[in-house]
Amino acid sequence: MTSSNLDKQHALDELTAIYDGRATGQYGLTLVNQRAHAVQSGHHARAQGLSAAVVVAALLHDIGHMVHELGEHPAALGIDDRHEDIGADWLKRYYGPDVTEPIRLHVAAKRYLCSAEPDYFAKLSEDSIESLELQGGYMTDAEASAFRQAPHWEAAVALRRIDELAKDPNGPMPRFDEFADEILQTLS
Repeated sequence: MTSSNLDKQHALDELTAIYDGRATGQYGLTLVNQRAHAVQSGHHARAQGLSAAVVVAALLHDIGHMVHELGEHPAALGIDDRHEDIGADWLKRYYGPDVTEPIRLHVAAKRYLCSAEPDYFAKLSEDSIESLELQGGYMTDAEASAFRQAPHWEAAVALRRIDELAKDPNGPMPRFDEFADEILQTLS
């Protein structure tokens, strides 16, 4: 195996270890765990025909919850864990902005959609509603305009829509390793 292939295998092994070891606790107030939420997100991104980078972003978008030390449900304590920034920054060791920036922007995308689409708030899960105010609440018009100027904002909106779909205890549950091709293909 070449050094590059060893590095890629290391990345895949580290991500798999995180999702096998740290993603089995309850995901906020939902009836699925972090791993189920991740693989459902990846599944929905694939089913929508999104790029491999967005599939990986969907799969890994909440990794920030698993690499910080704030516990499984900091929002219940009134803490915004900034998981989007923590996760995007952590993933920079392996991925470029096509993966990391939709992750970084997926919370802003929730705030944007609540402001831009009057019916979007009603689609939010209980845990998404709980964290919304901690994350800044509805965007102002100026914030929404600035958000639409950010590179990758559209991928972040697609990811955010997937985020709400991927909290179904009866939804699709592919194995994490079924995403190995996309994980490896999109590594920097």
